[in-house]
Amino acid sequence: MAAQRVLMMGNDAIGEGAIRAGCDAYFGYPITPQNELTAYMAEHMPKHGRVFIQAESELAAINMVFGAAVAGKRAMTSSSSPGISLKQEGLSYLAGCELPAVVVNVQRGGPGLGNIGPGQADYFQATKGGGHGDYRLVVLAPDSVQEMHDLTVLAFELADRYRNPAMVLTDGRLGQMMEPLVLRDEPPPRPPPKPWALTGAAGRAPQRVCSLLLEDGALERHNEKIQQKLAVIEREEIRFEERATDDCDILLVAYGTSARIAKGAVAAAREEGLRLGLFRPITLWPFPREPLGAMGRRTGVVLVIEMSAGQMLEDVRLAVGDGPEVHFIGRTGGGVPDVKNVLDVARRVSKRGGRADHAARTRGAGL
Repeated sequence: MAAQRVLMMGNDAIGEGAIRAGCDAYFGYPITPQNELTAYMAEHMPKHGRVFIQAESELAAINMVFGAAVAGKRAMTSSSSPGISLKQEGLSYLAGCELPAVVVNVQRGGPGLGNIGPGQADYFQATKGGGHGDYRLVVLAPDSVQEMHDLTVLAFELADRYRNPAMVLTDGRLGQMMEPLVLRDEPPPRPPPKPWALTGAAGRAPQRVCSLLLEDGALERHNEKIQQKLAVIEREEIRFEERATDDCDILLVAYGTSARIAKGAVAAAREEGLRLGLFRPITLWPFPREPLGAMGRRTGVVLVIEMSAGQMLEDVRLAVGDGPEVHFIGRTGGGVPDVKNVLDVARRVSKRGGRADHAARTRGAGL
């Protein structure tokens, strides 16, 4: 299979991945730091005979996604943190109607308008539903330009497979950076049949896609069906990466940009004889709870690294339980941890034997 190696920005790689995945329609609205993605789709979607619309608002964009998805098309939107907040009602409607769609969040610093620096403080919003009602998004977290492309392709496949919205959760650092990307020359995958889609009723009985269920017990039965589907996703679609975990004394847990920092820390620590390992969740939902729990309990010391005040930290604590000691390094407001931060904390924990303080939490630049 032919392949080419190109230098590409992360946001552009998402766009290229969407096009190669067979995205039929993209609806977006400008916001930094994801504007390159919208610009890429504006330039390239028409070249492939696909639909690009710059909507008048984030609310309009997510509802355009709903319209395209209900017609059986592969549809996508993207934004950055406050823009994603505006899309939450639409995401709940998509999930309630069991419609496949892909949403990209290139996270920035918050809360509020915040700034345009990278952040990871939308983890709760992405993994716990975000909108109203009982539902979940499939949430994929890339840590490289290559994965920005590849996980976007996967997001379309999973969304269609389970008739459920999927999110690519990344950040401004990954979106703006450039790296080599391997593009394989292969035809876009064919979406599965969608007999439920509203494509006109000529020659068949009318059908509907709707989340307003007023008959006695109908909504509860619908919710039970959704929960059964989510249970299958939790069982079948967990993805994660391990690095240097066979003999580690301290297990780092991080995703996205923070995982890139953690990989650098693992390499540097090994050179000085400090045995760090890394567990990187790739699916933030479903969260790889059982494999992380087993590894954390075996290691006994866990260090969580995030560009937030500690959101994934809660899922890590639930996964590992009360046995291991859990430490935390967090940066907020667009701040990014560095290798020195991680090594400083790891050295202190190692010197104490790793068991001094089960509630250790270290934040900010003064580590």
